[in-house]
Amino acid sequence: MKSEDIFKRYSRQIFIEEIGLEGQKKIINSKVLVIGAGGLGSPVIQYLAAAGVGTLAVADFDPIELHNLNRQVIHSENGVGQPKVKSAEAFVKSLNHQVEFVGIEMKIDSFNVEEIISQYDIVIDGSDNFPTRYLVNDTCVKLGKTLVYGSILGFSGQVAVFNHKRSKNLRDVFPEPPVDEEVADCDSLGVLGALPGIIGSMMALLTLKIITNLPVNLNQITLVDTINWRFQTVDF
Repeated sequence: MKSEDIFKRYSRQIFIEEIGLEGQKKIINSKVLVIGAGGLGSPVIQYLAAAGVGTLAVADFDPIELHNLNRQVIHSENGVGQPKVKSAEAFVKSLNHQVEFVGIEMKIDSFNVEEIISQYDIVIDGSDNFPTRYLVNDTCVKLGKTLVYGSILGFSGQVAVFNHKRSKNLRDVFPEPPVDEEVADCDSLGVLGALPGIIGSMMALLTLKIITNLPVNLNQITLVDTINWRFQTVDF
């Protein structure tokens, strides 16, 4: 892609002193894996594609369901019943055809996780269950991959960067996953649709900062309480 074409499309990012043309080239050359094309994955995919991430991989094995649409904004009514990965690919291609989209329509498990994660620079966890979260975290630690983490429930969310330059990881905050009967989730308690937009946008922004070598706070988790409109950071 020619420099003048890069400038035409991404000028509002290039105008930022801390990004510039060199930073935009880093974004274009980056390879990012998003695990989950749901509530968190949707805004992450949307903003990383818009920013020009060169290779954007999305792993998800679920079909679109009607109840997804209050928060999973890259999908539409016409796509109900279709694989989320296919819908995500159509969205990305319509937004930015220069992004190389890699669809991974399978469940991440102990048999495929290392092969999948090893191919990407940064992993973004938008999954919705603890076994996947801990499997992805532990694999990123093993392979030395940066992990951008987010979670949501009701009006509350969390965001953190794990294992960046060997910083602390998920198990340093929560050493073991909770037992199944103790877990509250969106299926039982719900989530307000705009919340994943907030948390997912934060995750996308952290990812872009990492790609462009801008500073990010490590060994720290940000807690977002939108019912009381409070943002708190906790060191660990």
